[in-house]
Amino acid sequence: MRLVLLLSLAWAWLGPSHAAEGTISGPGDHSFSIEHGGKTRLYRVHVPPGFSADKPMPVVFALHGGGGSMDIQADDRFYGQIAKADAAGYVVVFPNGYSRFRGGRLATWNAGNCCGLARDENADDVGFIREIVGRLSAQPGIDPKRFYASGMSNGAMMSYRLACEMPETFRAIAAVAGTDNTRNCQPASPVSVLHIHARDDELELFDGGAGRKSRAVTSFVSVPESISKWVQLNGCQRTPERVFEAPGAYCEAYTGCRGQGTEVKLCVTETGGHSWPGGAKPRGRGRGSAAISATDLIWDFFRAR
Repeated sequence: MRLVLLLSLAWAWLGPSHAAEGTISGPGDHSFSIEHGGKTRLYRVHVPPGFSADKPMPVVFALHGGGGSMDIQADDRFYGQIAKADAAGYVVVFPNGYSRFRGGRLATWNAGNCCGLARDENADDVGFIREIVGRLSAQPGIDPKRFYASGMSNGAMMSYRLACEMPETFRAIAAVAGTDNTRNCQPASPVSVLHIHARDDELELFDGGAGRKSRAVTSFVSVPESISKWVQLNGCQRTPERVFEAPGAYCEAYTGCRGQGTEVKLCVTETGGHSWPGGAKPRGRGRGSAAISATDLIWDFFRAR
């Protein structure tokens, strides 16, 4: 209690300059910045009630979609991730992708063959994430052995890249509506993968390629190809088991992988398009499939590892 109080007083006295150092002062929402690759990079951290230096919590990175921002991903109207973190008891980090704007809007992630300015300028997004991990890992109340990464669309692709290049850090990743479009992937250790995708995704087609509105971005790797790749990388059994089925959705798990508890899991919704199941679309109208909740499935998958 005394440590938390001292940190809170320091935060109030030092203000924004202290925020740049990345110290979590206690429960609530915190905004930080990092000078990396010649640019000021931004991220938010939400710390749930009950956060304590003597009870280390797991950490979930939540990566926004292309053209989005950390603020959009942190909006519970769309993804419900802050409410879930509060209920389940984990810290959630919302990094902001590479943006030409000071406030970080219209940001993208360099996930390999996608996307936008981050890809075109070869942004060191992996290095940026490494810096955040380093800052958090050094703080009381954080469990450095339980880091996970999740993402939507371009953020999902970035999660795959983190699995490829930071397997020593991230025990598992979850990708929603975004496939593995990395250019190189040779993870030194297995990483559990959960992939969630709508069969009728109109932007990143389930069977590969790009929809009409995303043809200028890249030709996306298919969902089956991404799953097959990680089944092979993790040394899993090639035949999946149907582990969930409900009207409009199903999940299949590949087990018998290298590494204790490693698993590759695919959950498919019949409808919802390019969206977050159980959530709402930030742009335009519409919601994701109501057959499953991506937010709930992701945490259930992470906490089992």
